Amino acid sequence: MLASPLHLDIRAGAIDDLPQLLQDRYISTTGSVLVAVGPSTGQEIWGRIAPALPGAAVHGVHEASLKAATELQSALGERGYDAVVAIGGGKTLDVAKYAATRAGIPMIAVATNLAHDGLCSPVASLDHPHGKGSFGVAMPLAVVVDLDYVRAAPAPLVSAGIGDVVSNLSAIEDWLLAGRQRGEPVDGLALAFARLAAESIIGRTDSVHDEPFLVVLAEALVLSGMAMSVAGTSRPCSGACHEILHAVDQLFPGKAHHGELAGLGAAFATHLREQPGRFAEIVTCLTRHDLPCLPSEVGLSDEEFVTAVLAAPQTRPDRYTVLEHLALDEEQTAASVADFVDAVATVRGSG
Repeated sequence: MLASPLHLDIRAGAIDDLPQLLQDRYISTTGSVLVAVGPSTGQEIWGRIAPALPGAAVHGVHEASLKAATELQSALGERGYDAVVAIGGGKTLDVAKYAATRAGIPMIAVATNLAHDGLCSPVASLDHPHGKGSFGVAMPLAVVVDLDYVRAAPAPLVSAGIGDVVSNLSAIEDWLLAGRQRGEPVDGLALAFARLAAESIIGRTDSVHDEPFLVVLAEALVLSGMAMSVAGTSRPCSGACHEILHAVDQLFPGKAHHGELAGLGAAFATHLREQPGRFAEIVTCLTRHDLPCLPSEVGLSDEEFVTAVLAAPQTRPDRYTVLEHLALDEEQTAASVADFVDAVATVRGSG
């Protein structure tokens, strides 16, 4: 695999220059690549670039599963492809990252939405017969974000990424807590990347309807992926916030997008840490972008959210966060959730 720094291209019309990118970066001078496309706009984009890539073949990806990744890896073995080009959302990118890593060839990510920080993370989240797993993979060699397609995506598939980026602030606190309480090594560069990503978004007053905001959001998502790559773990971007997210996904599937649940989890975890200033910043940011801050806003009752919070530590038994630190029982968790709901209302009322 080429040992080249990540190439990042974020702009309108970026997809049209993909064939040239492959040549200029010496990824594939012949255009012999396998293009993995998602079920929505992937085929349309393939139709645009196919004439410029006569040596390419296309492979449809319809689900984010180990089965789909294995099928893509098998397709890669049918020819001596130079690289995989994945076009679509996070599910398509995760399948391609896994298959490319197992095949030992570079992968190019062409993102059509900004729903979460999987654009260039060294992790692929894939379903398997026993649930969902997170698998270590190589980062993409290049990331292309065409803002024309991002703007055309459903709004939740753009704004959800805000919640995932902002949740870094909670994950950082959990990592530092684990360092203090258990002596867990903490990587300063990874923290810097993760913090820079979150801080670049949390105070902005523009929105996903503005191109400058989309550029910064895409950069923040890539920075989050780089933070995880530097750390060699998802630690800088995944703490109690993601434990809660995974518990909700397991117990009450289909309630919300990954990034939406990450933002909600971060708000609750920050409330548990008794950080009123940071809590207010997170709630204000999420509210500004119409992202959920309350269990009811993702279709959960308070009681269901309590159940998810209690189950959350079991989703990552190796991870130490504020949830493990406080070790709240059911009664204490219910009281904390009630206080949290009131605190969100107070922040929104003061705004």
